[in-house]
Amino acid sequence: MVTQAASSTPANARRIRPRRAGLPTPRLALVAAVLAALSGCASTRYLWQAASGEWHVLHGRRPIVDVIDDPQTPQPMIRELAYVREARRFASKRLGLPDNDSYRSYVSLGRRYVVWNVVAAPKFSVKPKQWCFPIAGCVAYRGYFHERSARDFAEKLKRRGYDVVVEGVPAYSTLGRLPDPVMSTMMRYGSEELAAMIFHELAHQMLYVKNDSRFDEAFAMTVENEGMKRWLAYRRQPQRFVEFERQSAAARQLAALLRRARDRLAGVYASGVAPKRMLREKKAVFSRLAQRIGSLERRLRFRSPLYDRWIAEGLNNADLASVGTYYDCLPGFERLLRKAGGSLPRFYAAARRLAHEPRPERDRQVCRP
Repeated sequence: MVTQAASSTPANARRIRPRRAGLPTPRLALVAAVLAALSGCASTRYLWQAASGEWHVLHGRRPIVDVIDDPQTPQPMIRELAYVREARRFASKRLGLPDNDSYRSYVSLGRRYVVWNVVAAPKFSVKPKQWCFPIAGCVAYRGYFHERSARDFAEKLKRRGYDVVVEGVPAYSTLGRLPDPVMSTMMRYGSEELAAMIFHELAHQMLYVKNDSRFDEAFAMTVENEGMKRWLAYRRQPQRFVEFERQSAAARQLAALLRRARDRLAGVYASGVAPKRMLREKKAVFSRLAQRIGSLERRLRFRSPLYDRWIAEGLNNADLASVGTYYDCLPGFERLLRKAGGSLPRFYAAARRLAHEPRPERDRQVCRP
């Protein structure tokens, strides 16, 4: 998104460092100015919650080295943060990702997610509603730092006839305009997912195309996946690599099920049949999809963390639109990486060239089946 094991460095091998002063905290006015640029056409109330939320994230951060050296820091946290420091160095030195202040500090937020995204799609459409901002461009979600605010906004959209989903998000990127910290919300997924999120969010800082969430997320996912393959090889963890590949394959099969259901629904919605019949066919497609997800999980012996929530809350168009944002263009970017001979610098250069093409040409090259 513009947003999942133990360290090889033992705690008793940490170097003794002098205490460092806390990181400089951007003033609220500065944060508001940055977010005004990112979110300029939003309402004043929405902008204020975004600026206030980002300010609290930045205000509470501490240098990771200080957290590690703090005698009050639990040993499991020390190991995780040592792992983070190693992964962050690897990201810049081995993956060619931005070498800046992002993910070199830590903040404890005291909640499960840093933001909650609202994704919406019309009742008879699988295309997500877009929200447009001057710098970030048009994106297929609207983020809130307070869950209640996100759910209140979701309820308003539901009353207007939209299918809606509220998604908790553990990490996000300010596209390099602010020094994004590692957040406590990122830490509960395990070390490898933590490294993957850092690779993903730094990829957004490297390349971001306004008004094209599918392009942006697929590029970041390709960097994340390739980064994880190289990271696990670097750490000489062949068994973890095998597990990573298994989970990736399962995620792709799940995404394929969702894509087929989305394509089926797109045909239903374009058919011109009466709304009542369209609604019956919509319910039938989602019912079959739920059964197929269950069958896939039993066959592969894995369980999607989303599955129980989806079944309990009811699958809808917004679920399919959200997944499509991340997976539609992924195979095309993977082809681009293979064409570059696996060279990340050549891949980055090709992606940058493609980013300057008109959207129809980008879609033709990386978003076609």
